[in-house]
Amino acid sequence: MQTTPETIDTLIHARWVIPVEPHDSVLDHHAIAIHEGRIVELLPSQEADEKYQAEVEYRLDRHALIPGLVNAHTHAAMSLFRGLADDLHLMDWLQNHIWPAEGKWISPEFVADGSRLAIAEMLRGGTTCFNDMYFFPDETARVADNAGMRAMVGLILIDFPTVWAANADDYLHKGIEVHDHYRHHPLIHTAFAPHAPYTVSDDPLQRVVTFAEEMDLPIHMHVHETAHEVEEASAQSGLRPLARLTRLGLLSPRLAAVHMTQLSDGEIAQLAGSGASVVHCPESNLKLASGFCPVQKLLDAGVNVALGTDGAASNNDLDMFSEMRSAALLGKAVAGDASAVTAAQTLRMATLGGARALGLDDTIGSLTPGKAADITAINLGALETQPVYHPISQLVYAAGREQVSDVWVAGRHLLKARELTTLNQTSIIEKAHAWAEKIQAADEHLGD
Repeated sequence: MQTTPETIDTLIHARWVIPVEPHDSVLDHHAIAIHEGRIVELLPSQEADEKYQAEVEYRLDRHALIPGLVNAHTHAAMSLFRGLADDLHLMDWLQNHIWPAEGKWISPEFVADGSRLAIAEMLRGGTTCFNDMYFFPDETARVADNAGMRAMVGLILIDFPTVWAANADDYLHKGIEVHDHYRHHPLIHTAFAPHAPYTVSDDPLQRVVTFAEEMDLPIHMHVHETAHEVEEASAQSGLRPLARLTRLGLLSPRLAAVHMTQLSDGEIAQLAGSGASVVHCPESNLKLASGFCPVQKLLDAGVNVALGTDGAASNNDLDMFSEMRSAALLGKAVAGDASAVTAAQTLRMATLGGARALGLDDTIGSLTPGKAADITAINLGALETQPVYHPISQLVYAAGREQVSDVWVAGRHLLKARELTTLNQTSIIEKAHAWAEKIQAADEHLGD
């Protein structure tokens, strides 16, 4: 007896489906069935045609489907500072250029326009979720929501006053208001985001630990970014930053520690025991000469590692494909082992590793039935990625973000044949040009 096909929203057929779970698996000529924003099933294309009747169907015969990439560390609005102060030491870059520029230009409008530019760039590069740390997180959240992008917005905390808040109490109060507004939102999530050990004192950090436990939120923080940071902290307090954070109660599965270029074997073991995650930003670390994260040692110890681009002011892009390639190649050089940081491990870092660092791995990070349909399609039929022997290796070592053709977030088609469906690309570029003209006119030395 013939069975009536089940009606679903979307069916996507592809040459390869790479689910990330199970690890290093590739499914040939498979399809993903999607209904009400979630993955229903992965199955061979022929079986999918018999089992499902979809409202919308796609046949991507030269493509690989992967979980949407998770950019686990961004400062989205800083895209408007892209190229503003290059080729400088980190503290010179930060204290003498970036912080003064922020003091002069940051506003709700700046953050909204910069976040919109960043989100458009990330979607066109296959990123479906980003973890942000910046001022006016309410604006970043609003823009992400309007675009249909999944985001973890950081509830920023710094000791000194800024245009966003006057003191620690003000930062925490405003941050909790943002959290309360988006508490039940399907796409917008929140995390406490104390900037760094050297910019946040003990009392606010202890309050963050208490609030994070009460509200069940992650903690997103720059930690051990440079040797100078570690040496200065040790000289001032007798404690390396990670030891201080441990004493204050921050080292836990909630912590996503960004950069971590300065780690001893003992600290790696401590991280593994705590369940904390490390967010690796290889290209920003290289550009600022911050150091080298010992990724393979972390993986060997069982530490969850995620990937992030950092902000476009220190990278200078939000390209997770480039980040994957850099992470894999640099990881091999640092380990002195060509078999270290494999392509499959790197793809996992950029997807499930990021989801786990944000506490979202039950929702995103792998193409698993029941999870949200956050999916990226990459055209591997281009000349630059021919021939294809091992699709995962091809994605990490050869493919570029320009080969991303389609992106879905919660089943919604946000990038269709390279065209953004919820954002006006022309308007975004025009606003970026307007900001550049305004900033450059006020700071004539930037054009020298």
